[in-house]
Amino acid sequence: MVMAIVLAAGRSTRMGGSENKQFLQLLGKPLLYYSLAAFEKASSVSGIVVVRRPDYAKPAEEIVATHGFKKVVAFADGGEERQNSVWNGLNACPAGTRVVAVHDGARPLVTPELIEATIQCARVHGTGIASTKVVDTVKEADEQKRVLRTVDRTSLWSVQTPQTAQFELLRDGYAKVFALQMVVTDEAAAVKTLGHEVHLVEWPYLNFKITHPPDLIVAEALLRERQPRVGVSS
Repeated sequence: MVMAIVLAAGRSTRMGGSENKQFLQLLGKPLLYYSLAAFEKASSVSGIVVVRRPDYAKPAEEIVATHGFKKVVAFADGGEERQNSVWNGLNACPAGTRVVAVHDGARPLVTPELIEATIQCARVHGTGIASTKVVDTVKEADEQKRVLRTVDRTSLWSVQTPQTAQFELLRDGYAKVFALQMVVTDEAAAVKTLGHEVHLVEWPYLNFKITHPPDLIVAEALLRERQPRVGVSS
């Protein structure tokens, strides 16, 4: 069984408002809708756990009910850190879960094709992490923003989500993180604590995270391009 954990418990401090960004409107639908819709369409995914803040429990449930997301089988509370939220999501997964895909609910441009690619990679290698090669020149700088050196980007990747892994591998990774009192920022780092290889899935399409207000404008334009154009002749 493949489960998805969709994280929607962020504080959205960089968006400049008090509202949880996963519930902001994008083309007339909540941001969270687009992630749930992609996992609903992914044929390999059996169920979805939505992790949200307790004060957003009702809005999250309303989104699921209004849009008829049948794969959502559980809700879980968000934690102090991302890793706490993922752990709560793992504990909400039903018995028999073999693979789990963790996704940021603030990445509305995820596609079923990308989800499937990470799942297939995880089935074979244990992990499948959505990523793209770094193409910009990267500089290391000090606190005064003075450049110290140019970093060789040849082997650098920008890691996104879904971050998919075999369930027991990811659970054991996070268990070790907590035992060592570490703070990690993603599933790849949790798995690496076990000394296990982490495999990347290169994806050429935009899959960025909504972080700042202008990101909503860009996401809206890209989502409009995906919509079928009625009445256009070839």
